[in-house]
Amino acid sequence: MSYFNRLFSSLGINRAVVALSAARMADAIGNSILFILIPLYVKKIPDIYFNLPTPLLVGILISVFGFVSSIFQPLMGALTDRLGKRKILIQSGLALVGLCILLFIFAAHFVDLLILRIIQGVAVAVTIPASLALMTSITRRETRGGSMGVYSTFRIVGFSIGPVVGGFLQTSYGFNTAFYAGAGFVLIAIILVHIWVDEVNGEVPDSKKRKFKIIDPGLLSAGIVVTALATFLMASAFSMVTTLENEFNSRLGMTAVGFGVAFSTLMIGRLIFQVPLGHYSDKVGRRPLIIIGLIIMGLTTILLGEVTSFTQLVIVRLVQGIAAAGIAAPAFAVAADLSKRGGEGRQMSIVTMGFGLGIAFGPLISGLLASFFFELPFFVVGVITTAGAWIVYKYLPETVALRIEH
Repeated sequence: MSYFNRLFSSLGINRAVVALSAARMADAIGNSILFILIPLYVKKIPDIYFNLPTPLLVGILISVFGFVSSIFQPLMGALTDRLGKRKILIQSGLALVGLCILLFIFAAHFVDLLILRIIQGVAVAVTIPASLALMTSITRRETRGGSMGVYSTFRIVGFSIGPVVGGFLQTSYGFNTAFYAGAGFVLIAIILVHIWVDEVNGEVPDSKKRKFKIIDPGLLSAGIVVTALATFLMASAFSMVTTLENEFNSRLGMTAVGFGVAFSTLMIGRLIFQVPLGHYSDKVGRRPLIIIGLIIMGLTTILLGEVTSFTQLVIVRLVQGIAAAGIAAPAFAVAADLSKRGGEGRQMSIVTMGFGLGIAFGPLISGLLASFFFELPFFVVGVITTAGAWIVYKYLPETVALRIEH
């Protein structure tokens, strides 16, 4: 038992980390079910307001969620810092997410889906900064990469399971059953947060409260901005395929289940490598892993436009997952290392805003550029992602070596 205690301690695993991570996993299952359902649902329902290609409509739905979430995250991060009540914010956001998933059952037109996705974007903007601010408070710099790896791994498990579950339920039982399941998993997340997650006082001394600003330029260091850029590029690259589900299915002869499996393969790659690479970043530094991860992510994104079989798609997505594992945990860890006490919510929200904008940008740009030819969006985003590695090399500080004080 002492061996496992030492192992868990070295990886940054404690009760609070596991509790928050488990809740995030259940939430991720519920949310990721929609990744598979939205393209199919848009194709199914009639539309009387828009006369646009289905890939573009799908891209709009997926992207508006990311844009709204990203816009509101700094505001909600400020609210998190101001109130210091992270647990109740997490639960409130989750409740709204679950309700929106349930209301998909009653959506009859594209506009209905658009409204629900906007509300979901606001709801997720409430939960993410509060969750990461809480993670920052309950972890130590020396093992933070491992802790963020655990948190990301649980989330990845959820995102791996969700698309497969969604594809299976939709194929076997229809859309409504899949929507019920998605809402049910979010309810489980709310219960887990209530039972297992303890509130950590996020308040700061009164002297700092008097200086409180929602937008504080002093919190926007170069390291925070570059980390946000890295997560933006990562998310843009791996989210692109969502818009083109119908095109991939047609080109490769797949069903929703096959695409769900291929989509989730990226998450499996992250699942296997996230904790080891996060822990490794505690030893050798955050920056080298982020740079290598961006290079691999860029090259594999270009290859996505060239796949000609289901097997090739699975292999490329698996390598993308490994690359994402080298970016995500070290990126969130370095942002937490650089954050200042009393500003964790706002600074971490800048990084998660980058991730959210990437989730929005990737599907939207793929929907737009694929109208010219299928391979174009993958080439454009792949080249930009590879170039992002140089920006990280040039401007991201190495916090493991510097040991910057809060």
